[in-house]
Amino acid sequence: MAQSPEFNRFRMDVYDIVAQIPTGHVLTYGCIARLAGWPRHARLVGRALKHAPKNLGLPCHRVVNSQGRTAPGWAEQIGLLRLEGVAFRQNGLIDLSASLWHPEEDSY
Repeated sequence: MAQSPEFNRFRMDVYDIVAQIPTGHVLTYGCIARLAGWPRHARLVGRALKHAPKNLGLPCHRVVNSQGRTAPGWAEQIGLLRLEGVAFRQNGLIDLSASLWHPEEDSY
């Protein structure tokens, strides 16, 4: 299936951003969309990541939704994040106040 040049550029930007998320931190789909220049396209970030080539080795497990929920049906994601020291709240959600990466502070 052919993709538009705009979507291909967006996809590559998403991959570049996700590749930079540091160990022990997460980003939300919405944050990634905003950083890629498509602020209202969080779902499109999910679509791009779903089809990301495995050989890129992207740390997709570091991407969560805006409430700090992990991907449904991907139990391994929680384990990977815990191994990296990502903070969880008692309700099982990621503690975004402790673990959200702020790339603007790292001069992204």
